[in-house]
Amino acid sequence: MNKNVDDLLKLIKRQLDTGKGDLVKVRRDLDEFYLSFSSRGPMKITSEPDAPVPSYWIVTPQSSYQKVILFFHGGGFNRGSTYGHQDLCQRLSRNTGFSVFSVDYSLAPENPFPAAIEDCIQSYLWLRDEGFKSSDLVIAGISAGGNLTLSTLLALKKIGEKMPLCGICMSPVVDFTFPVTYTHLKDVNDWINYEQLDKIRNSYLNGQNPTNPLVSPIYGDLNGLPPLMMQVGSRELLLCDINRFRDLAVEKEVKVNLEVWQNMFHSWQLFYSHLPESEGPLRSIGEFLKDLKVE
Repeated sequence: MNKNVDDLLKLIKRQLDTGKGDLVKVRRDLDEFYLSFSSRGPMKITSEPDAPVPSYWIVTPQSSYQKVILFFHGGGFNRGSTYGHQDLCQRLSRNTGFSVFSVDYSLAPENPFPAAIEDCIQSYLWLRDEGFKSSDLVIAGISAGGNLTLSTLLALKKIGEKMPLCGICMSPVVDFTFPVTYTHLKDVNDWINYEQLDKIRNSYLNGQNPTNPLVSPIYGDLNGLPPLMMQVGSRELLLCDINRFRDLAVEKEVKVNLEVWQNMFHSWQLFYSHLPESEGPLRSIGEFLKDLKVE
């Protein structure tokens, strides 16, 4: 298992090292790289022409058309798309029984903050306008998408919108100030580093305040958030920040189910063919949703 993880980390780092130059090509290559680890599960993907943001429905034979996961992809706010995350989306659908509505939100540097979060908020409001009950909606995301999940929840609460059933965050970025360097910890072995995070922060924020709660949810008013499931790897650079967020949320009486998956790294759920164990977190998400009580 350790060798599998170490070999995969080398592959990912090699891809990132070669991912320089023309941004359009870099984005396309990263999507293809993610898809190369596909589980090849059965699914149907269709675009939604009426949505306010480019978006796609991803369904499997298990999907309910009444229950929807609003999904935000990863990619450091400047890369990523539904296309590259479609396998993760179909696995989410298969393990939860929900349809997935994946949003291709605006990317930096062309569209810095707050463009992405505005797209995410509008996507939730559009689903509500389409007649979906808040209790039949879940907001989920991975990496940057996990950040947008939490930020969207904070924004919806501020405007008085009904909260969804829950939020699901896989390896979320919760604090863009990155206040402490955790690379000295012996367990940290990740494919992201602080140099990359600093570049992402500069590209995404374009000079905006990193302590804005819609940038760094850890500084928001967490009172009244719906139940949260958070998943993080034990080798992950962001583990300590995610633990801090969990502690603050619990202090505000938010129900948080934090899962720390041993020997895993940032966004490991994407790499199914090399890590079949990555299906475990998706099954756990399905169990979490089944256990929730709709009030």
